[in-house]
Amino acid sequence: MENDKKFMLGKINMILIAIGFVIIVIGFILMSGSATIKEFNPDVFSFRRITVGPMVSLFGFISIIFALLYKPKSKE
Repeated sequence: MENDKKFMLGKINMILIAIGFVIIVIGFILMSGSATIKEFNPDVFSFRRITVGPMVSLFGFISIIFALLYKPKSKE
């Protein structure tokens, strides 16, 4: 008797989840930066950190949700 374990998610789903995870990491990298307590740094409020980074991360989370719900066409 063969041990036929079948995952709920296929190979395409796993690849899409990995891509979404990479997009989220890129968004967090865009939001990061150096911040010191000793002096005020106006770069903390830059367009990249306030707008672009969160939008990229949100796109990554949405793509992971899509990857979880994606059902490939069956081969019939």
